[in-house]
Amino acid sequence: MSRPRSPRLMEHPDLAGVALPTVLFALSDPSRLALVRELAADGPRTVEECRETDPDVPKSTFSHHLRTLREAGLVRNEPSGRHRVVTLRRAELDARFPGLLEAVLEEA
Repeated sequence: MSRPRSPRLMEHPDLAGVALPTVLFALSDPSRLALVRELAADGPRTVEECRETDPDVPKSTFSHHLRTLREAGLVRNEPSGRHRVVTLRRAELDARFPGLLEAVLEEA
């Protein structure tokens, strides 16, 4: 018998199964790239804090950006009390795609 899945828990892909074009596509949007840069510089942030990166983006578009980054294996989006915390999966990404994040984050 399987355990019921909590609606607060989201699936995060194993990076071994994530292809480079998927990661590059996720990073190709300026809003998503800005968010990844902020997470790299400032560390984990709540979803509310992440939204401050580009407050003019509609909530539905912002949710799509977070989902795209999560499904590409770039971030984790996990519950923490009454909030959700978004974390860059830097160590995992550096192991899977050496030098990729460093190259992307250097280009400003």
